[in-house]
Amino acid sequence: MRSHLLNDVTADSYRRSVTEGVERVAHRLATTRKPFTGVTADELAPVISAVDLDRPLGDASAALDELETVYLRDAVYFHHPRYLGHLNCPVVIPAVLGEAVLSAVNSSLDTWDQSAGGTLIERRLIDWTAQRIGLGAAADGVFTSGGTQSNLQALLLAREEAKTTDLAKLRIFTSECSHFSVQKSATLLGLGREAVVSIPVDRNKRMQTLALAAELARCSRDGLVPMAVVATAGTTDFGSIDPLPEIAELVEQYGTWMHVDAAYGCGLLASPTRRHLLDGIEHADSVTVDYHKSFFQPVSSSAVLVRDGATLGHATYHADYLNPRRTLEERIPNQVDKSLQTTRRFDALKLWMTLRVMGADGVGQLFDEVCDLAAEGWELLAADPRYDVVVQPQLSTLVYRYIPQSATGPAEIDRANLYARKALFASGEAVVAGTKVGGRQYLKFTLLNPETTTEDIAAVLDLIAGHAEQYLGENLVHAS
Repeated sequence: MRSHLLNDVTADSYRRSVTEGVERVAHRLATTRKPFTGVTADELAPVISAVDLDRPLGDASAALDELETVYLRDAVYFHHPRYLGHLNCPVVIPAVLGEAVLSAVNSSLDTWDQSAGGTLIERRLIDWTAQRIGLGAAADGVFTSGGTQSNLQALLLAREEAKTTDLAKLRIFTSECSHFSVQKSATLLGLGREAVVSIPVDRNKRMQTLALAAELARCSRDGLVPMAVVATAGTTDFGSIDPLPEIAELVEQYGTWMHVDAAYGCGLLASPTRRHLLDGIEHADSVTVDYHKSFFQPVSSSAVLVRDGATLGHATYHADYLNPRRTLEERIPNQVDKSLQTTRRFDALKLWMTLRVMGADGVGQLFDEVCDLAAEGWELLAADPRYDVVVQPQLSTLVYRYIPQSATGPAEIDRANLYARKALFASGEAVVAGTKVGGRQYLKFTLLNPETTTEDIAAVLDLIAGHAEQYLGENLVHAS
């Protein structure tokens, strides 16, 4: 069994196995004609359950043959231009190269004696991102598993900086369109969901600052503690960006921690044309960025950044077997001192390789392309009498709803839209997401693929209309 360990003796075997795996994936990428096969869980589950994990196949080629059946054939392929579902991006090749390197070397980014150069590369990328945001010379941060963890850590720091032992008095303010991880974080931090105050949004789905000001004032009058305001720079449903400069003024007035969840909108940091949409983010006390969304990185690649690096000390614990206190005096750079995680992948290498090959402008141009595409898609939807589109996009998300020409009740229209999404997914021809707006069922394009065209969008809209009309027609027949 030692023949399967990666080392100096097995380097040739490693090269052959990985090359074969790459060739299989490359073949799939080159020949995939639809983003999904339409396989159902009921169809695929027995295939995977039938695999006897206690009887190994013995070699990588046989395992790859099997993998075709249990995974590669039916995977959802985000690189396909008609994958328009969630915040999943096609990935850039330099990042995939970085993924291959970091997996093989297998550095752990918790302590210097496990990662060496990897630690410094991650720190350099944190500095680079902080500079792009404008957080100042004292800024710091750490890579995380994703936006949910980044938001959790940011709110942990905000809780500690609030300097009160009465957790029941703490309040977090965020828009009604913000990510659910804000509520989840409040629960995990012992505050409870009731600690989160939902602020209404305007017609563009941006936080209403007048409503925020009123809630902050009420909080103060009631003897409560405004722990944090979470502004969103790119909401999941609408891509809307809260008015960051106005929010910054309010948090300064009340001495409140300002967190900006820019998990989606962080690609604007590299945009040659749209960076101004993030004006005001430089006032934040903490920022979430998900490079695995709008920087076209493989999952996972995220970070939390803070204006004052000293606040990361709230997440610091020392263990004699890992990061003893003496390492601080010796100025040994242990990233575990800043992180909620201990063992942690060298995910920063993917972004490093991307910047060294493509440059920030190259990444930003790709994000600009999908934002331009969303603007064109909005024009298509706005001009199409079959659809109601909710809001003109700031980023690359479109939320819309099929509206039949014949008079039909709202509940039936809901069911038609839901059916159309499911039928489209089952066909494998395209993948779209869904959400609710005002309690009604809507559909959503999340555009993160520069290869997607307006022709793709138009074709998918026709497919959706066809499925919805089929549903309504069948129901009309049954009703009569």
